[in-house]
Amino acid sequence: MTVWIDTHCHLDAPEFSADVAAVRARAAAKNVAICVVPAVEASAFEGVRALAHAGGDAYALGIHPLYVERAHDEDLLRLDEALTRHAGDPRLVAVGEIGLDYFVPELAAPGPLRERQEHFYREQLKLARRHGLPVIVHVRRSVDQVLKGLRDIGVAGGIAHAFNGSRQQADAFLGMGFKLGFGGAVTYDRATRLRALAAELPPEAIVMETDAPDIPPHWLYATAEQRAAGAPQGRNEPAELPRIAGEVARLRGVSSDEWAATTTANALAALPRLARL
Repeated sequence: MTVWIDTHCHLDAPEFSADVAAVRARAAAKNVAICVVPAVEASAFEGVRALAHAGGDAYALGIHPLYVERAHDEDLLRLDEALTRHAGDPRLVAVGEIGLDYFVPELAAPGPLRERQEHFYREQLKLARRHGLPVIVHVRRSVDQVLKGLRDIGVAGGIAHAFNGSRQQADAFLGMGFKLGFGGAVTYDRATRLRALAAELPPEAIVMETDAPDIPPHWLYATAEQRAAGAPQGRNEPAELPRIAGEVARLRGVSSDEWAATTTANALAALPRLARL
């Protein structure tokens, strides 16, 4: 039987609050066996844990770079305490979503906010190392800086979420035992570099993800003009994973079944606790 793992899915997002059970059921009907639900701030820690247990899924605990401005310094202590408290929970598979974001101008510009996100990133890497967990890292316009943190503070591998870097940067992550997350962005014809990477990287390099409700595949995306004319923006869901992954399989010239087996094995390698579920 074909089985998929969505290695990055924000089932706790407000967009899913009204129908999360139905969303998860649709994914299960498409053979998405496990969704990994990463937290984005300390107030979400117990919510993602509850969702993972309710849906037979997995979760990660961390503070997202886009949330560091409103995070409190003691949230790092709360993360340490939560990782300690749930150390025996097999559904806790990583520290994440953590990382750096230099796409948002306020976070990229030199100053206190950039320094704060870098501080939170490095401190969370230290917690991952202390607790022996892999990390799920956010790398938007920040691949080299994220890599530097990983070199400085060794961790037990993990996933570079929504990877969109160069082949050289991809190889740097792979050399550190990381896998690269590919999702809806790879379905766009204009994403030529990303599609080339999806086709040429070694098979053991890639895991599949949706980042739902974000990063919709091309068949869900509505342009600004279409939205202005009344068309809704499509909501990404984990049920879209097999179709997204099928596009990568097509680029690679392999069957969807083969690609499901490969990427499931890769997810288990990146997040070893998944094998206990």
